[in-house]
Amino acid sequence: MKSEETQLTKANMDDYTNLGTISQKISTLGIGTWAWGDRSFWGYGSGYDLNDIREAFLTTISNGINFFDTAEVYGNGLSEKILSQLMEESKSDLVVATKFFPFPWRWRAADFRKALSNSLKRLNLTRVHLYQIHWPFPPIPIEKWVSCLADAYEAGLVEAVGVSNYDADQVRRAHDVLAKRGIPLTSNQVPYSLINRKIEKNGVVQACQERQIHIIAYSPIGQGMLTGKYSEQNPPSGARRFMYSKQFLRKLKPLQDKLREIGKAHDGKTPAQVALNWVICKGAIPIPGAKNRKQAEENAGALNWRLSPDEVKTLDQLSDQLVG
Repeated sequence: MKSEETQLTKANMDDYTNLGTISQKISTLGIGTWAWGDRSFWGYGSGYDLNDIREAFLTTISNGINFFDTAEVYGNGLSEKILSQLMEESKSDLVVATKFFPFPWRWRAADFRKALSNSLKRLNLTRVHLYQIHWPFPPIPIEKWVSCLADAYEAGLVEAVGVSNYDADQVRRAHDVLAKRGIPLTSNQVPYSLINRKIEKNGVVQACQERQIHIIAYSPIGQGMLTGKYSEQNPPSGARRFMYSKQFLRKLKPLQDKLREIGKAHDGKTPAQVALNWVICKGAIPIPGAKNRKQAEENAGALNWRLSPDEVKTLDQLSDQLVG
């Protein structure tokens, strides 16, 4: 994994793609690192630790996956530090995305520059491949933060710029700000999975497609709900227990059963691998998490094959019955 040429020998050419103005091709499936160092939601240090994450990382890159997404708020910066440490240990040439969080007490361009500088220090990079605005939160208008993205791009501190959790109108506004300066908006990172297809219906997909903006899909297996692990009789624990009711899990079963059935027809792929492949077939870049070697191996199994159009259509139909 020392070079792009080496990476392309690990998987089919179809499993790599261009992402905006990033010079290096990225794998069509990346890894989200929210859980790396996050104790409050994911329970880092209780059930998994740095050694588990190291095994997940090494398994991931050995399978040709070279795109990692992090953020300054993941583990209060610990996610960026862990990713930096693992890149240094492995001497890997990876594509890294991170994010600026628009806290309400941040309102100056200097705050943006300081946040980017701190992320670069934690990542031990002189330039990040993709820098994103994490949320379109008030009170500062998005145009100001997007202008700061443009400044960072022109200063050579970032190779590409993106946004996250932006709705259709916000995507258009961000695109227009950048277009005036001749800078493309590379991506919009949003939740997207078989149990959350809101972006298909609220105009986000259309707005992005019209402007050649990539969709980066977080929570692509529905925070574990599409793995087949959870059911009405075995609900998730922690915060997710309150997010997914038993009624929802009951309605989810036909989709889970179909994911298993389709997986068996593809040399025993798991429900999660089928769900991830569905996202890829939709033209988005899924970024599932990986807290250990097993999860990393499962993620990698979503590559090197594709669902048929009929299988995608069947899953769409079952998803429609679930989410309305």
